[in-house]
Amino acid sequence: MRSMVRVASLATMLCLLVPVGFAKTSTPATKSGAGTIVIVFKDGRRQSFNLSDVLRVEFPTGGDAASASAPFSPSLPSRGHFLGKWECGDGSGGTFYITLDDNGDAWRSLHHEHGKWAYVNGEAQVSWDDGVKDAIRKVGSKYEKYAYGSGKSFTDTPDNVATAQNTMPHPI
Repeated sequence: MRSMVRVASLATMLCLLVPVGFAKTSTPATKSGAGTIVIVFKDGRRQSFNLSDVLRVEFPTGGDAASASAPFSPSLPSRGHFLGKWECGDGSGGTFYITLDDNGDAWRSLHHEHGKWAYVNGEAQVSWDDGVKDAIRKVGSKYEKYAYGSGKSFTDTPDNVATAQNTMPHPI
């Protein structure tokens, strides 16, 4: 009788310990957080990878490789670094706000304007619906807002350059 109780107790303990062991080792690959990398595609899709599963990240170079909007460089801020609300100088001593959303929408408190923004060559380039353009660029350890009037491109001489500071910085 004692041996039957021992066998039953051992079987019960094994049944209880096996699911606990599996629960500790299985983690969903789609969960983002510490130890994951999230890839955001141009169409807005996201895919997460556990960093423990990644051997290395390669950026192709050459004529046949798809060109990225910005070359990888540790000195350039990431796209995610520009997300949020930026306090910008207006070039005349005043300030206004530019809000950059993850989906590419942009909002300007000056004249309550909507626009679209893109991450290009390590900077945020905003094209407003009224034809004006702004770029937020990292210059040294600070950021500046470059304003371009209607009809100008981001490579033209800016109409004004003023300070820019992210009021909601993301640790990306």
